Amino acid sequence: MNSLLIPVILAGGKGERFWPLSRRHRPKQFLSLDGSSRSLLQGTADRLLTLAGGWDHLWVITSSQIAQGVREQLPNLPEQNLLIESEGRDTAAAVAWTSLEIKKRYGEDAVIGFFPADHWIADQDAFVHTLSAATELATSTAAIVTLGIKPTFPSTGYGYIEQGEKIGSFNALPAYHVNRFTEKPNRETAETFLSTGQFSWNSGMFVFRAGVVLEELRTHASEIIEPLEQQGPDIYPQLPKKSIDYALMEKTSLAYVLPVEFGWDDLGDWNAIERLLKKEDHPNVELATHVGLDTEGAIIYASNPDDVVVTIGLDDVVIVRDRNVTLIVKKERTQEIKQILKILQSDPRFTNLL
Repeated sequence: MNSLLIPVILAGGKGERFWPLSRRHRPKQFLSLDGSSRSLLQGTADRLLTLAGGWDHLWVITSSQIAQGVREQLPNLPEQNLLIESEGRDTAAAVAWTSLEIKKRYGEDAVIGFFPADHWIADQDAFVHTLSAATELATSTAAIVTLGIKPTFPSTGYGYIEQGEKIGSFNALPAYHVNRFTEKPNRETAETFLSTGQFSWNSGMFVFRAGVVLEELRTHASEIIEPLEQQGPDIYPQLPKKSIDYALMEKTSLAYVLPVEFGWDDLGDWNAIERLLKKEDHPNVELATHVGLDTEGAIIYASNPDDVVVTIGLDDVVIVRDRNVTLIVKKERTQEIKQILKILQSDPRFTNLL
């Protein structure tokens, strides 16, 4: 049985909550947000190459709108390993199509891992160790393995996974059957989850054998997998738009979780920058030339180093200056950036800002 991991990067997201820096043709995964010179997509590829054994076994699935940008960001990626969606249909379709293509090339025992392009990982060695464990579990068992991040605070912005019976240890890491998936809870529920010690954050990273996931998709998401098997990717725009969590993970009895700790953030909005880069002796996070008076808890970003941001008497705000747009928002309301984009989209004067 093949124990090589075939990593797939899910690179079709828009990253709207990082607007105005993230735009249609320059989505979040093309940005460097952690202070390094590498984009999130490049950083994801960097850490997966060791697991893949080189570029020949690393795959990317993305949208037609940004496929050329992916090629420019990852010039060593073989063209045959780049799958281009004609229209985004969420992660269930992406997983189904990619798994079919990998099965054709490697066989149904190929172990596939799916990884969002826009995550930040702190400890590469621990990450590789964890994926080795997940690969071992997927190789030996008919399992759909998800990586569960051990919670560090009662987040209301992540989905949760409840672990059930322990099924053994793999590469010295314990693995558990999944009892249930729970979407983003309220604060009280999240605190209850943490108090039990039985819940992990849903990282959106999955590992399984091609044949196992395809059979489970036929059982639980036939409306997605059967058209792809019968008609190929030309049917893509007509597929239902569903997440892999909703289409499969919440229904399958083959879900297992590895609770892991390797320093993780899904970089969901501008507040993530503070989690990554905040220094105790600095009142603000500054990725810009900033002159401030009585300003604390601010996140300040400017894409042009010649721009100067001046603030007086501000607390807990995000200020982003990119080209012809300036965004100013309270940190607690950054999730509402998506609502602003809908307003801009409806007005012809502003569609060029998207």
